[in-house]
Amino acid sequence: MSTVAASAAVLDHPLWAGFDDSVDELRLPGQRSALRLVSASGQMGDGGLDDPLRLGRAMRLRLRDAVQALLADPSIAGLKDAPKLAAVVLYAKSRAPKGEKDDNQTSIWGAELGRWLGMKESTVHHKVLPVLRGTDALHTQVVRNAKGHPTGLDCLVMPLWNARKSGGAGHPLALTKSELATLLRLCEALFGPGWTPEDKEPTPPGLLAGRTGKGAATDRLGLLLMVLNTRASGWLQLCGGSVKKREGRGAATLARLLGCSPSGARKVLARLTEAGVVARQRKSTSTRMNGRGKVMLLPVARAYGRTLAPVEAVSGAGPVFSARPDGACGDHGPASSAGALGTSGIGGAEGSGDAADQERPDGAEFHADHASVVTPVVFPQLDCGFSGEGRGGEGRRPERACAGEDQAVDSETGIAGTGSSVAGDGPLRGEQPKESAVDERDGQRAAGAGAGGRLKAVGWEKAQRQRRVGLPADLRLRVALGPVSWLWERLSGWQQDQVAAAAKAELAQLAGLGVAPEGAPRLLADRLTDRLEETGGEARVDKPFPWLIRRGLPQRQACSHRKCDDGVRLDTGEDCENCGNVIHLRRARRARIGADIDRELPGLSDSERRRVLEERLREHAAAEAEDLVWRQEQARAEKARRAAVRAAAAERAERERQEAAAAEAVRQALPCEDCGRDQAAGLCEACDHRRQTEPLIGEAALLAAAGSADLTDPGDVAAATAGARTAIGSSIAAAWQEFLQITDVAMLEANPEVAKDAYAFTAFQTAQQAVQEFQDTALAMLGRTEEAEAEARRAYKAEQGRPWFQHNPTGADAVAAATKAADAARERAAEYLLATRLEQLREQAAARTETAPAAPWTDRLPELAARSLDGEAAGAVIA
Repeated sequence: MSTVAASAAVLDHPLWAGFDDSVDELRLPGQRSALRLVSASGQMGDGGLDDPLRLGRAMRLRLRDAVQALLADPSIAGLKDAPKLAAVVLYAKSRAPKGEKDDNQTSIWGAELGRWLGMKESTVHHKVLPVLRGTDALHTQVVRNAKGHPTGLDCLVMPLWNARKSGGAGHPLALTKSELATLLRLCEALFGPGWTPEDKEPTPPGLLAGRTGKGAATDRLGLLLMVLNTRASGWLQLCGGSVKKREGRGAATLARLLGCSPSGARKVLARLTEAGVVARQRKSTSTRMNGRGKVMLLPVARAYGRTLAPVEAVSGAGPVFSARPDGACGDHGPASSAGALGTSGIGGAEGSGDAADQERPDGAEFHADHASVVTPVVFPQLDCGFSGEGRGGEGRRPERACAGEDQAVDSETGIAGTGSSVAGDGPLRGEQPKESAVDERDGQRAAGAGAGGRLKAVGWEKAQRQRRVGLPADLRLRVALGPVSWLWERLSGWQQDQVAAAAKAELAQLAGLGVAPEGAPRLLADRLTDRLEETGGEARVDKPFPWLIRRGLPQRQACSHRKCDDGVRLDTGEDCENCGNVIHLRRARRARIGADIDRELPGLSDSERRRVLEERLREHAAAEAEDLVWRQEQARAEKARRAAVRAAAAERAERERQEAAAAEAVRQALPCEDCGRDQAAGLCEACDHRRQTEPLIGEAALLAAAGSADLTDPGDVAAATAGARTAIGSSIAAAWQEFLQITDVAMLEANPEVAKDAYAFTAFQTAQQAVQEFQDTALAMLGRTEEAEAEARRAYKAEQGRPWFQHNPTGADAVAAATKAADAARERAAEYLLATRLEQLREQAAARTETAPAAPWTDRLPELAARSLDGEAAGAVIA
């Protein structure tokens, strides 16, 4: 590629959009200096020294710790992204304490907070602020003017308040005034809504100010967290460890920052890339191979005057070179030409990567395609069997060559070999030839032969390569398998893996039997030592793998106890008591049978007695075996019966669940009994609230009458209840007007059903508050009655007369205790009086609602006789 073509390919890359077109220096890949862009003013990048994104390292780490501490607070950690971002915005807008006055508050409107979050004001009042209040992460207070109209909302971020109260200035959340201002400027630059004040310079909107709707809060919070975790180079500091191949390391890093799944973070990263604030690239290598994926925050890069060097595309006719790692030696040409084939791929302050960052891309082949021009290959140099070998130099294997360089030709020949590297139609590494050519067989023999010309079996070479001579690196396995280290060396690689897995399983089983985890390896080593002593030493083990799997490692129970191993308790290391009991029972049975033989068959010789004893012992053992089989069958039958019962119970529960679901579906389909709304489950939400509101209003009216009215005067009671109802109605109207001021009226007008539900809920809440207020008022008024005062005086004197206060009844302690007792007695008396008066009022109301008793027939007959009968009735009577 020519210099002009390279320059055009670099500058046409989409990642350079938005940068100045003037190039200070342009070099081809392989040269020492990388590409640098210079803005029109002659400075690097677009940002100046006062750029909000140009943070110092100390300031960036301070703000990062503060934001992470805020999001990790228990009251915020489990919330969605919109409440989290709202907490960060309110935290950044908080006023720092002035002197000894602890302020920490901020004033904001719901609509303004919605512009910060990229959502509507109604969403803020329904899904953001209530959630933060519910978790005690935010305390709010409506600010009103002299006329009572709301003019704002005072907010107090509780994690900040708690941090300043408990942690002091050393807490991560306790930022100074300048630090809070810096965080606010950063938020304004990233997603601020922008302002145009009359007397001040306008504040431009942030980078994501136009991003609204679903996912806007997540994108803004993710961009803020990535900026705070980005160095001055503009590259995001990626997380380590293994990540999913589909999402990538950038998505995994963003997922850890946001606390979401990698797939969700990948979508956020894609949206930010589409918005032009994030650029994703794989680090290029000197051989055109895409290395480890990287993520650049373009605003940060521009603020520091750094840019992202694009990957130069391969164009033109001819063979295309497959990507391979940096560490591999030049497979397509001499080492001196490597610089002309690729570039470092990172410009600016980043520089070229090291060998630790090398990574094979997803689409790269395991072996590089051969170039059209290579150094001539000398046939006798094919001693290692590598494709393309003979490029000069030492002719040795590259440092980062894969372990699959040595491949078997096929399963029929049984030898290892490699085809000639100069054969154009020969198979590459990992491919199987369809037909074995003569020259390939010659190359296989040459490669497969050792120094003495002898051929080696492919399976043996593979086992030799995979075998680990030493014990596993795990310290527990090294201790456990120490006694059989000589047997371990005789195992193949696959057998070693199986033995290591079996040893791990035995260690886990020992831990489950109550053995201390630190003592399990030593106990397993002692078991292997004892088994070797039984065998006669390692030299007597001719087949190490079966011996280890079947005899050396497994536990051998000498009795029915699960912790028994060859008559020794695994948890205590002492002799198994159960084994002793079994031996004792066997000896007792043998002695009992011998006594029976001596009594039944006296005079037998020793050999005959021994024969009869053995026969009876075998009969007894057979009977015990039959009994064991019977008991096992009974246990299996009982187990099957219990399984059938559980299955029947599960089926019955599933059937009942389905019936309940069907009944619930039918109930949900019923219309409302009051208003007739469809799909209301018999009663819609608005009617349900209205039904609950009316009893609450009646209860509040009774409480008002019980506290202030004369119960013997029906007029006074009626006036008190009417006044309470009027007051509650006024409160409901005021609450509804306040709700209309903070919500979208157009939305309510467009959906009357929603407006009805909102009004019913507002009335229900107001009635609940009124009941509590009237109850407190009634208790306060009844607490000042003569009965309550008399009860308080008696309690006061009784407390002063306690034995421990008799010596000084007017002392401070005695007076305090007596006052407390009097207050408690007054409160109890007020509660009793309120309950009594409420009961009396309910009885009076029930008496008024009862129907009048029917008059006797002697009084009603003259009235009925005076009525005139119509023609039909008269005819019926005459008939």
